[in-house]
Amino acid sequence: MAPRQRLTAEEIARINSEHLLTTPLQPADLLFVFGTRDGVEERIDAADSLWRRGYCRWLLVCGRMTPGSDLTECRILKDGLVSRGVPAELILEEHRATNTGENVMFSLPVIEEKIGLYKIQSVICLGNFWTSRRYPMTLHRHWPGPKMLVVVNHYDTPNDLWHTDAELRSRVLSEWDKIESYKAKGFIAEWP
Repeated sequence: MAPRQRLTAEEIARINSEHLLTTPLQPADLLFVFGTRDGVEERIDAADSLWRRGYCRWLLVCGRMTPGSDLTECRILKDGLVSRGVPAELILEEHRATNTGENVMFSLPVIEEKIGLYKIQSVICLGNFWTSRRYPMTLHRHWPGPKMLVVVNHYDTPNDLWHTDAELRSRVLSEWDKIESYKAKGFIAEWP
């Protein structure tokens, strides 16, 4: 589906049900915080809230340096979490990833070294609303097992009205369009 100005009610409903997901939450061993340049404070707030409410024992933050910054996304996320009181020793770091696939591939050895992959039985993925299911699909491709999903939206438009905001609609549709080609290329795996 190419981005366009008008969507039918059926198209919106399909995208909502198949792509813009969240899951019921249970405490997990690891909160996987995908790197970002957008909505950084919202991402940090969500991760901090999940940790404070006991939804994760460990946090992993990722992402490399981006244009205009002398800090990696990982460093910015970690510093924000530590400034809110999350103990630094509970935060694993991956500083090289440039995309969602690399977030996962480069993080698995970090998890193995610091904790041991076998000790991580459940994961919460934390990322942008518009990318929703691509996070757990990417993680599932490289590391099958139970996953939960929490998303953040830094736009003023509520999640259920995404299709009414031109920029947010464009982002959602762009991500929606990637799913089938990414599956065909083996970048992601179907996730229940």
